[in-house]
Amino acid sequence: RGPSPGTAAMAPLCTVAAGLLLGSVRAARDAALLQRERVTLCINVSRQQPFPALQHIHCLRVPVFDDPAEDLYGYFEHCSEAIEDTLRGGGTCLVYCKSGRSRSAAVCTAFLMRHRHLSLQEAFATVKAARPEAEPNAGFWTQLQRYEEDLRLRKLSTEACGTGRHPGGF
Repeated sequence: RGPSPGTAAMAPLCTVAAGLLLGSVRAARDAALLQRERVTLCINVSRQQPFPALQHIHCLRVPVFDDPAEDLYGYFEHCSEAIEDTLRGGGTCLVYCKSGRSRSAAVCTAFLMRHRHLSLQEAFATVKAARPEAEPNAGFWTQLQRYEEDLRLRKLSTEACGTGRHPGGF
């Protein structure tokens, strides 16, 4: 059961998918909340925000500012793999940034595209349904579009290799 619609913007975290939480630094600082949610991995998508002060939680930093010129694309694969490994191991992952709106929302969207095979629109709709204030900045959105295209080309290449045909059909 999530927060009521009137308090959604105030929620320190939300559930995007089973075992995948999206939140703000407020959630990462709340040791009782992290323990209650059984968080085992925190992905801190910021240069400056602190990590949780709990020893049983693994931490990964993605050192980017919420600036359209920042390269978040270069971290999509690594973060997606870390999330997937955590979920496969029965853990729970919190992806967070200062407000839980742009950087962390983009990373969760990329994960859903990569490991749940959703289109960018489907993945972002999933994130937005869980966290209505989610809004990757324009630069991150462009990087997500590029990632979607790269995933599509990778899938075509894999399918072509499986059939012994070149992706161009010859």
